[in-house]
Amino acid sequence: MPSVFTRIIAGELPGTFLVRDEACVAFLSINPISPGHALVVPREEIDQWLDVPAATRDRLFRVAHAIGVAQREVFGCARAGLTIAGFEVPHTHLHVIPMHSMEEMRFERAAPAQPQAELERHARPQRAALRRAGFAGVVDDPTT
Repeated sequence: MPSVFTRIIAGELPGTFLVRDEACVAFLSINPISPGHALVVPREEIDQWLDVPAATRDRLFRVAHAIGVAQREVFGCARAGLTIAGFEVPHTHLHVIPMHSMEEMRFERAAPAQPQAELERHARPQRAALRRAGFAGVVDDPTT
């Protein structure tokens, strides 16, 4: 059975996308720890990040880095936290989280499911920052 992320990537479930390319996608977490919390996910359904092929792994981290830089610009955060846990969904994903303190890196702080309009409000400036930085793969139409 496909993971929830595979279903989001396929368009079967809604997602608020920042980036799409041949190797991976990035979209906002529906249960963000802080506004703008993004997930970077390989298109291929691979359970553990240690099993991700090197080229895909490198692309995931390049995308996460670019999103972290955009988050720092957009949200004025002290840090863009990065974590890979993988217990909640058996499909590798990197959490990129705007943070002002280490306290904000706790998953129990995750918000209840956010409405699409609220997620889009936090995605739009991140996409703009990624475009200004010349990052490739930024989505033009977040619904496709």
